[in-house]
Amino acid sequence: MLKTSLFFVAIALIALLLADLEISTLHPWTELSRMAWGAITPDVASLWNLKLALLNTVVFAFCGIFLGVVLGIGLACAFRFNPVRLFCAFIRAIHEIFWAFIFLPIVGLNPTCGVLAIAIPYAGIFAKVYAEIIQESDRRPLEGVPKASGGLSRFVYGILPVIYADTKHYTGYRFECALRSSAILGFIGLPTLGFHLETAFREGIYSEAWALLYAFYILIVSLGYWLKPRLVPLYVAVSFVLLSRTITVSWENIVRFFTYDLLPWPMRRDGVLDGTREISFAWKPIVSWVNEIFVHEAWEGIWNTVVLTQVVLVGTGIFALLSFPFACRHFSGKIANRISHYGLIVIRTTPEYILAYILVQLWGPSMLPAVWAILLHNGAILGFLCSNNADLVPLRIDAPGRRIDRYLFEILPRVYGQFLAFLFYRWEVMMRESAILGILGIYTLGFYIDSAISDDQIDKAILLILITVLLNMGIDSVSQFVRHRLKISTKLVTSL
Repeated sequence: MLKTSLFFVAIALIALLLADLEISTLHPWTELSRMAWGAITPDVASLWNLKLALLNTVVFAFCGIFLGVVLGIGLACAFRFNPVRLFCAFIRAIHEIFWAFIFLPIVGLNPTCGVLAIAIPYAGIFAKVYAEIIQESDRRPLEGVPKASGGLSRFVYGILPVIYADTKHYTGYRFECALRSSAILGFIGLPTLGFHLETAFREGIYSEAWALLYAFYILIVSLGYWLKPRLVPLYVAVSFVLLSRTITVSWENIVRFFTYDLLPWPMRRDGVLDGTREISFAWKPIVSWVNEIFVHEAWEGIWNTVVLTQVVLVGTGIFALLSFPFACRHFSGKIANRISHYGLIVIRTTPEYILAYILVQLWGPSMLPAVWAILLHNGAILGFLCSNNADLVPLRIDAPGRRIDRYLFEILPRVYGQFLAFLFYRWEVMMRESAILGILGIYTLGFYIDSAISDDQIDKAILLILITVLLNMGIDSVSQFVRHRLKISTKLVTSL
């Protein structure tokens, strides 16, 4: 594991030398002081006028999660088949904002677009995780189920009771993620929290922006108090009732999108110019079109996305390893432990897109804001997980008294394999985040996708999104290979 870790560190150092980390703003500290003042003087009164955005954020999350769970369960039942497995990998490789871009020309800029943008990728995620939970579950209870029972009965009485706790906890965690996804969808114009956050930050109304962020933090922290399993059906039903008032679907738009708008421009050019909407099937112009996009846009986007991802991968690991001891009971007192614990919650709760947006205002659109945004967000998630799991490690009687020795020789060896498993599991997520942050002006693939959408070039945007999918699926395959090669898993090693 050490050799593999050092190998990835070496790659990250090379990528760091190639990365664009320039600060292009003239007076970043002046703007930072204004943000800091807004943080200590939040405009709480403005929240009443923005209550609908907060409500929409929750409604989108509930509707998206419900559809994702339903679709995910169905896909999980057939996950053993390679076509289903590849399909799930494909849909989860596309970021929620990219899905929103895809649905925009079909359903328009309305809540349906936001809900589908959450539901589709989450279905792929749920399918994978649910299938893995079922696969790794204890099968001994099935021995008590009559062999003549049907598949549904065997699942309900022999498998569901075993996996219920794990699936409930994971689904609850994904709802927190759905709230973050719902919030950032507002940055592309949907009526959620991100829409008003983007406006407040862009116009320098930092007191209002921080009030919204604090409200979002309270919403996340309070989930344990109001998100009760018995109340979830009621929440979902109310959310769909509220959403149904704004659902608009045009079958004409859907048909036109899939049968015409998706086609490469060379196939539609003559029909558009002469008004006949005829389609040309000459392959040479299409190949030239693809080649031109790849050479002038996709290649630079791919390069920057990969460079950014590799820097962030190692940076995230370093941040997590340095931060988790402060939130672990074996290294800090109760008060310091709680402060560090909640600090990690706040950082991981803040969507990486919002972190990057704030840092772009300070430093300008280079890779530097993206590096720190993705690093902090994912590092806090891994630090939080590692601290929780390190708390479960029982100390030996002869455990070192000095904290640094206890960290290096007692706790770290036991949690390091699990930490690497979590880190490589997040690798695919970091790739998606690196691509999407291009929307903020950083020259990753998201920059060119956003430009294509702005120019109403849906075919080019879809081609670039497909390239991001291939990149993510490739990273996912490499990640699985590395985890298998190192024989690491997310299970905790409690003894040496």
